[in-house]
Amino acid sequence: MAAQLLVEQGHAVVLHARNEDRSNAARSAVPEAEAVVTGDLSSIAQTRNVAAQVNALGSFDAVIHNAGVGYREPRRVATEDGLPEVFAVNTLAPYILSALIAKPKRLVFLSSGLHRGGDSSLEDLAWEHRPWKGQQAYADTKLQDVILAFGIARLWPEVLSNALEPGWVATKMGGPGAPDDLDAGRRTQVWLAVSNDPDALVSGSYFYHMRHRDPHPASRDVDVQTKLLNECLHISGVALEAKRSPA
Repeated sequence: MAAQLLVEQGHAVVLHARNEDRSNAARSAVPEAEAVVTGDLSSIAQTRNVAAQVNALGSFDAVIHNAGVGYREPRRVATEDGLPEVFAVNTLAPYILSALIAKPKRLVFLSSGLHRGGDSSLEDLAWEHRPWKGQQAYADTKLQDVILAFGIARLWPEVLSNALEPGWVATKMGGPGAPDDLDAGRRTQVWLAVSNDPDALVSGSYFYHMRHRDPHPASRDVDVQTKLLNECLHISGVALEAKRSPA
């Protein structure tokens, strides 16, 4: 839906899908898209390859990190790298993509209102020592998305990096009875990605339906940001450049 709105506004759009079947479905939904990059974000190797595909297409004005899984998984679903799928897709993938894709002008990270219940200690990110709790694991990753957005905003002052919550909306994840405004969720993504509205030309902010909203206080803690970035580096082997290299 966000891609459709961007196309309607005259922007060149590249989509992402996790496999060829999903790629074909994405092309059918948004036939005006310039391209579709393909790769399963639960895999570190495939996520690295997605970044390479993106870079081969050229530079981008904005990247929207809105892929997400989980919510109430009844058990720890392990990836090929031995990580919980919900962490690999929701947290590690946007970290790797942000680190490896040539810096855009704007980054948009999708979080959730559930992030306020996330564990800010960042202990046991892989859930190797804790008894599994699916909703808690999801909430943790959504807090981590805000921490990533704000940490990158601090380290990359030339990039506008923000997070948003789309609300409890009627997607496959949210379910058909979700009461929130699905259209407002996509419009906030697009607004942060392309708008010249002064309210959108900010960095290190959190939004709900194009309005500022207070995030979990730990997301602004520099020590917490640093810890998460270091943990993602340790797990993925991919380093996030601290500052833009001199021209």
